[in-house]
Amino acid sequence: MLIGQVILGGITRLTGSGLSITNWDVITGVIPPMSKQEWLAAFELYKQTPQFHKINASFTLKDFKFIYFWEFFHRLWARMLGLIFLIPFVFFTLRKIINWYLIKRLLLVVLLTALTASAGWIMVQSGLINRPWVNAYKLTLHFMLAILTIAAMVKTIADVYNLENKSNKSQCKFVVILLIITFIQLIIAGLMSGMKAGLYFPTWPSMNGAIIPRVLLDSSNWTLHNLTNYDSYAFAPALVQFLHRLMAYIILAITIYYYFKKRNYLHTTAIKWLTTSYIIVYFQIILGILTLIKIKTGIPLFYGILHQLTGLLFFISLLFLYFTLRKKISI
Repeated sequence: MLIGQVILGGITRLTGSGLSITNWDVITGVIPPMSKQEWLAAFELYKQTPQFHKINASFTLKDFKFIYFWEFFHRLWARMLGLIFLIPFVFFTLRKIINWYLIKRLLLVVLLTALTASAGWIMVQSGLINRPWVNAYKLTLHFMLAILTIAAMVKTIADVYNLENKSNKSQCKFVVILLIITFIQLIIAGLMSGMKAGLYFPTWPSMNGAIIPRVLLDSSNWTLHNLTNYDSYAFAPALVQFLHRLMAYIILAITIYYYFKKRNYLHTTAIKWLTTSYIIVYFQIILGILTLIKIKTGIPLFYGILHQLTGLLFFISLLFLYFTLRKKISI
């Protein structure tokens, strides 16, 4: 369900649906508009947003219902996730069916989930005033908190199954380096999405005919103003996409090297996770390229979502690889 929530967030982003619901009612928000009058009232609220005035002024009620659906589904999924998790968690804790070892790990998941939801609302708020899209940096914060929530859940699983080191320390350190680089790449991916950076250079292997975009070679462009005002100037999107491509090549190279040079030093479980990472990284690169070259008027939904999913699965596979190589864990 956590993975599904991230994917729904991606669909919400790519369909431009994130700003369709202008308020956050935790309880009453479970019920969507039921009558035509309620739909018209919700549509009127949306008409007051910058996104409607600057981008979607031609929207009909039918168009609005489409984007409302994805944002509503995204929020409903989050509520269902909370109920499915919290009700048994509280029940099992009160009945003392689960011990403190598991409770403290699950509490971290709860905390990160709450922070992710809060950052999501802050992100939405950033798109309801002046600008027609959510702030790319706040979107990235929301995305990274979701990634950390999934990482905390993976750690809980690994701890419960007592996955631990059966190899030497150097192998574990190598995976840690790859994990850090991949995490940085996920941050850049969030910025790619928030800035719609793919639309600026929808070509491969070059970036509109250049290895390094000309806008990055002009030192006068390297200002804080250009990094924050990414909607009006191509510097920040060019920088983010260039770094995203560069990091992808680095991750691919390290994964290939590790697979062919180090796998014989690993035990069976670790080899399985390394092989999984090795296979996924190829799909990730291919989907990233297809997402770029299939761009017409916007990011292609199918390729964009698959690219996001494989990136998430690659990170998860690296986490499990790390947990099969770490030191013995304490109870």
